[in-house]
Amino acid sequence: MNPILHQNLFLIKEHIGMFKAANNFDIYNPETGEQMMTCREEKLSFFTKMFRFTKYKIMTPFHVEIKDLTGAPIISITRKSSFFGFALVNVLDENGNVVGSMKRKFRLGGAKLELNDAAGELLCTLKGNFIGWDFKITKEEQELATISKKWAGIGKELFTSADNYILSINDQVATNENSRMLMLAAVLCIDFLLKEN
Repeated sequence: MNPILHQNLFLIKEHIGMFKAANNFDIYNPETGEQMMTCREEKLSFFTKMFRFTKYKIMTPFHVEIKDLTGAPIISITRKSSFFGFALVNVLDENGNVVGSMKRKFRLGGAKLELNDAAGELLCTLKGNFIGWDFKITKEEQELATISKKWAGIGKELFTSADNYILSINDQVATNENSRMLMLAAVLCIDFLLKEN
């Protein structure tokens, strides 16, 4: 795992643009305002681009790559075409090995993603509400991380759009745990799987 994932705070800032088919983000250290990573969806077919502008957007496949500022890969997030957006999302490490997956689930009163390890065993769950778009990642009711749109630190001036998030990972999550890759990927999947519905 890339050491850049050892820290506990990440600001995920969406690129703004009219008529954009791709999902592109930059990832910052919110305490310093320093950019750490890029997140790009570059391998879009013509038909995928076309469907991104329709009500079928939630069903389109995606392949998103998170890289450091030198262009070295850190995480890839992939999903095939999906009927109603319920297909499995795979999360791969810098070497292309699957480290886990995510599955969207129905939940009364809000959104839910199950985060699983490479064997498909449940690691933790992301839950949130459709009103405030604040989320918690928990394991057996223990809070492992939060995802919020609110930040009072140095990086608050970076917020210019509603689709920017702060990921705050609790100290008890070990720096070498693969769940960190899944948590960062889950923030992006809020937009891909839940909000764009």
